[in-house]
Amino acid sequence: MSLERSDDHDHESWMERKDLTPIEGAYLTVLLWLDKRLRIVDYLEVLENLYYKVNLQMPKSHTEQYNLDNKFWYWYPLYALGSFSTIAYVVAAISGALLGFYYSPAAAAGTCSIESASVAYCSLTAIMTDINFGFMLRSIHRWSAQVMTAAVFLHMLRVYFTGSYKEPRELNWILGIVLISLTMVFGYTGYLLTWDQLAYWAGQIGVEMSLSIPLIGEWVAQLIFGGFSLGQATLMRMYILHVFFLPFVVTSLIAVHIGIVWMQGIAEPH
Repeated sequence: MSLERSDDHDHESWMERKDLTPIEGAYLTVLLWLDKRLRIVDYLEVLENLYYKVNLQMPKSHTEQYNLDNKFWYWYPLYALGSFSTIAYVVAAISGALLGFYYSPAAAAGTCSIESASVAYCSLTAIMTDINFGFMLRSIHRWSAQVMTAAVFLHMLRVYFTGSYKEPRELNWILGIVLISLTMVFGYTGYLLTWDQLAYWAGQIGVEMSLSIPLIGEWVAQLIFGGFSLGQATLMRMYILHVFFLPFVVTSLIAVHIGIVWMQGIAEPH
């Protein structure tokens, strides 16, 4: 009998004493190799503790407290609007990323057969006519964006008319207002990326609205539209906002929004 104290971290001898299958042995060998270098197990334990602590704090919903599952079934479709808008956002993001491989944000005159068409518009027509499934891809992106806008609007109406914005959920209500506002900005910036007549005059309206702001109107027009008239700077700003800035901000806020709902529970009608 050895008088030496056993090493609690001697995983190799521990594995030898266990009757492990080849798959289990290979899995544990890889896990131990990674754990020695990256402390995988420690972080998994932290996440496990956090999971149980959060779930212990989750309050029961009104339906669970009073056993009203068979009374409020007609409300359930309205309570799926938040998830529906999130799914539409994911579809729009994926389809938009695929469209970005072929779109060119340039306001200069294009080389396609369409008279006075810009490079941006020519790239859009090429997506719809020359690329396999390009027309379908753009249609998916457009319809998912429209569905998201409608779902977010209806979701806000449901929250308002069921009183779900009241204490302690007022912070998430304010966050929802920010999200629906950013959804409108998403739609506006995407609308201008076609750079056709509709996009041009929509952009001109945006410039005039910016200039109408007291005191800071000219500064806002310079910042957002690149000046008082539309051009390459305007299109590039819309492209950066639509493709780089807004997706990062909106995805982060959606994650926070869903996290708060998860912690507070769903406010159902009384």
